[in-house]
Amino acid sequence: MVFYYTCKAEDIVYTIYMGRDKVENEDLIKWGFEEDVWFHVDKLSSAHVYLRLHQDETLDDVPTSVIADCAQLVKANSIQGNKLNNISVVYTMWRNLKKTNDMEVGQVGFYNQKEVRKTHVEKRINEIVNRLNKTKVEKNPDLQQEKESREREEREKKKREDRELRKLEKEEEKRKQEIADMKSYKTLHVEENMTSNYNDGNESDDFM
Repeated sequence: MVFYYTCKAEDIVYTIYMGRDKVENEDLIKWGFEEDVWFHVDKLSSAHVYLRLHQDETLDDVPTSVIADCAQLVKANSIQGNKLNNISVVYTMWRNLKKTNDMEVGQVGFYNQKEVRKTHVEKRINEIVNRLNKTKVEKNPDLQQEKESREREEREKKKREDRELRKLEKEEEKRKQEIADMKSYKTLHVEENMTSNYNDGNESDDFM
């Protein structure tokens, strides 16, 4: 079971999701999307919360209110963290998550610690948590199928972009060739119409 939430900022709607337990967290770790952002309470056990970014959106583009929503949600779904004030929530892009065979279920590391960000949560804000819970939807998605479908879409998109790029390159080559041919034609045309100072012997060069 995966829980989905919706939040909105600046007229932009975001999807947040998390697994029901640590077993489902493993699937989320494995089948996440490139544009997913992972959230977790720092140094405490908690749910794994993910924020799905929009196409071409970076982590720096995400409104601070959306980051705060995710932080509140992950805090509310931490047995220890929910009871404490002044905690930290860490977050990073899904692609930075590192999973090795010797790790426990639900445990992750990072490929690059410098890409891990941290936000301070002073206390639980029930207004935020309640608002998100009102949007909560439970689903049983086939995460593997979703990921594979997404990857197929990305491959097809890349193929289309490559075809378009090759088309533009050919058109540019054709345009340059046409310009070169036109310059060559104009040069030839000028040479054919040039007058000559050559004397064929029928006229005198003497001056009176």
